[in-house]
This record gives sequence, C-alpha cells and structure tokens, in this order.
Amino acid sequence: MDRKVLLVTGGAGFIGSNFVHFLSENRPSYEVVNLDKLTYAGRLENLKDLRMEHYHFVRGDICNRELVEHLFTLFRPQWVVHFAAESHVDRSIEGPEVFVWTNVYGTQVLLDVARSFWERETMEGARFLQVSTDEVYGALPLESSQRFTEDSPLRPNSPYSASKAGADLLVRSYFVTYRMPVVITRSPNNFGPRQYPEKLIPLMISRALSGKPLPVYGDGQNVRDWLYVEDNCRGILQALEEGKIGETYNLGGGNEWRNIDLVRFLCQILAEETGKKREHYEQLITFVPDRPGHDRRYALSSEKALRELSWKPRWQFEEALRYTVRWYLRHG
Repeated sequence: MDRKVLLVTGGAGFIGSNFVHFLSENRPSYEVVNLDKLTYAGRLENLKDLRMEHYHFVRGDICNRELVEHLFTLFRPQWVVHFAAESHVDRSIEGPEVFVWTNVYGTQVLLDVARSFWERETMEGARFLQVSTDEVYGALPLESSQRFTEDSPLRPNSPYSASKAGADLLVRSYFVTYRMPVVITRSPNNFGPRQYPEKLIPLMISRALSGKPLPVYGDGQNVRDWLYVEDNCRGILQALEEGKIGETYNLGGGNEWRNIDLVRFLCQILAEETGKKREHYEQLITFVPDRPGHDRRYALSSEKALRELSWKPRWQFEEALRYTVRWYLRHG
C-alpha cells in the first residue's frame, strides 16, 4: 500500500508539534511534511527529539500560495491537517489584522490549492482536517449546565475566535459547494508539554517558579474546560482517519475549572513538586483588570465523538496536570 503523506501546517507550534510526535509513535509509516512559519510560538526546539523516518520540515507561510502549490506538486499529500493559526486572544484584541490574514486567508489558500490538486490528480481518499476551537461558539452562562454541541450556532466574541469561525465556515463552504472532503474538530483549552508561556497554565508555572505575580483576570470566576494535548491529538487523528466527510467533532475534556481554582491547584502541585509551602506560591496570585469581551464559560459536549469515533479523553486531569508541571520543571 502506498505510504500516506500528510501536510501538517503549524507543526512546530504547541498542538501541532505534539501531533507530529504522536504520529511518530503511533503511525511511524506515515510521511509528514511540516509547514510552519516559525513565529514566536512555533519553535524547532519542539521537534528536536522527533524520531520519524519520513519527515520533512519546510519553513514558510500558509498565505504564500506559490509555496503551498509547490509543496503539493513535490510531496503529493493526500491529507492536510491544518493547525497553523494566530491563536492568542489578548494579541488579537491588540492587533486583529494578522489574525484575519493568517486564519482566514491562509485557510482559503490551503483549501483552494488542495482542492485543485486533488481534483486534477483524481486523488482517492483525500482529506482536509481543520483544527478549530470551542471559542467559535461564544460563551455560556456560569450558572448553566449546558454544553455546546456541533449544532450550536457560531457566536464568536473576540477577533481571534471570529477569525477561527470564519475559517471554519470557509471549510464548510468548500464541502457544500465543491464537495471537498473536509472534517472539522473543535477542542477546549489544551495543556501539556511544549506550550508557549503566554497561555494560562505554562504562564502560571513559569511565573511562579520565578517568584513573579500570577495575574488572574477579573474576579477569576471564568470557567474553562481543559483537555490534555495528547488526548486532542488522538481525537484529531481518529477524526482524520475515521470521521465522516463534512462533519464536525467536538473533543471536550470534561474538566471545567474556574480560573482562580485552577491557579490555586497549580500552586498546590508546584509546592508538592518543589518542596516549598503552598502559601509561597499562592501569595503571588494577583487579580488584574479583566480583558474586553472575556467569555465567562466554555464547555463542549463530546457525545458525537464518542458515538461515531469511540473517542473520549484517556488522561485523568490531575495526572496530566502534574505531568505537565514536571515537564516544565525539567525543561525550564
């Protein structure tokens, strides 16, 4: 059987690099072409320990149509797994333009080049998987027990989530209009090794270890669902290999935490791992002015993924969080 060739965009970033490592361990026969621009959050160091026989790294921009066309001609990928995106909400508030350019236009370039190539080559079994986020659904009330399903309307509340929603709608439109073989996955806040320390968990770990204030937005009551990155990678691969064309799959963690409670729990784990008192870290917690449009609660229903893909998280939250803390203690 011909080797499966994957074009992975953003494979030097947090989730993307973990996905490439996951493939190396679970699908070693696959050939991976990793296209990454290497912005501040994409680092080759994330892949320095990679052991994969059929692996190619290409530094470049998904918005560069000529480059993307060249990669399709050279490597002939049957599958695209699209991680590449500007992804930090705070940065999108400060400068929305790059989010629209990369997340919307870059996705359109990939879709158009992939569709044209696959149709011209009459390539069987082609698939385009869009990696998305729960933030496209907007916010849920704190007091509600409701969870977003794949049929929930898209109501993004930040420039970042609006750009991701726009990309998702483009992906859907290529399925409806051109019958392009697409699948979308949406996950909540991911955590684990190799995450750039602007996101909550690695930020709190790095600042706590440096004795710096631990900034918590607003009243700290905002609720987020948390998913260990390896569980997300497994779900993405299952959706890619087994998911129904044209469908969306929510990959929820089932771990809803108020931000302030999570920060305090991190302080407890850090105390246990470093031998210091919990109060040593908790005294660093500092409440700061809330960011504009801060969504109060996210939560995903994963019933469809369980029903159609037999997917559910395997990692226990505390076990995964403790493993993550230990990883950052080792790697700085």
